[in-house]
Amino acid sequence: VQEPKSEYPELEAEMEKATAEHAWNGTHYHLQFVDGFKQKMVQLYETTVVRHGLMVVGPTGSGKTCISRCLATAQTACHAQGVAGFEPTRIFPLNPKSITLNQLYGTFDLASGEWTDGIGADLFRHASAPDEECGVADADKKWLYFDGPVDAIWIESMNTVLDDNKKLCLVSGEMIKMSDGMTMMFEPEDLAVASPATVSRCGMIFVEPEYLCPKDDSPAGAAPLCAAWLGRLPPNLQAHKATYENLLNNWLWEILYLQRKHMREIVATVTTNVLPSMFRILDCFHPVSYTHLRAHETPEHLVCRLLLEKKKNNM
Repeated sequence: VQEPKSEYPELEAEMEKATAEHAWNGTHYHLQFVDGFKQKMVQLYETTVVRHGLMVVGPTGSGKTCISRCLATAQTACHAQGVAGFEPTRIFPLNPKSITLNQLYGTFDLASGEWTDGIGADLFRHASAPDEECGVADADKKWLYFDGPVDAIWIESMNTVLDDNKKLCLVSGEMIKMSDGMTMMFEPEDLAVASPATVSRCGMIFVEPEYLCPKDDSPAGAAPLCAAWLGRLPPNLQAHKATYENLLNNWLWEILYLQRKHMREIVATVTTNVLPSMFRILDCFHPVSYTHLRAHETPEHLVCRLLLEKKKNNM
């Protein structure tokens, strides 16, 4: 028996477009819209439809953040095109382990006894009752995105939010109810220290990084991580793209196999970290990695030119 596949033609078309155009801090990632990436975005969308609390679980580098960002962009684009059932989607990211518990939920001032909201409580309040200050409409989808480890220190206070009560209970005695457009999303690496009470309240999307890595039965240069790097090559190196691709096809899988099977690592690594690190080292040898480098100019010429310009400015 084969499970029927749900098809969302308008959403999937926008997913592909959002993946191709995805950028962060001005850097175009050249993400690859492969089946594994698409499947996880569809799973995430279907989970947000039926659950108001969910976790995207997977190791670092597996694409969890890009999956959620591209899906949010695709849903917003579908709304702009008038596709029924979609609304603009806003993500409010927060690393819960980067701040203390009092900074996350709030605390009483020991001297005055006044209550001060924490960052998480403040975000929850704005998302549940949006106004002009937060710039979000009532109909918008609002994802409170907790990007960090899940443990009993802070997640237990979320249990009343994740169950049918849908209320955040603060130490001050205040209870803030979730609005219909809100979704609590968590992005941990694993659930090693999460309690069963929390896990049972959430939908789960497990993201395995294997779909990004080279395989022995396909060219290594076609793997998403490698294809994305080849797509990011600067214009003056596009002529050497085929050479790079041949080198990856001929050597990358054999080197990874040798490393994993016959070598011992002092510090354990994962392939989704090893490959980007290798590509960053290669980028260091590209002349265009120098910000002020002109066309057909070597790094040595760049240094001489900058020294001459500095000397002229000092005269």
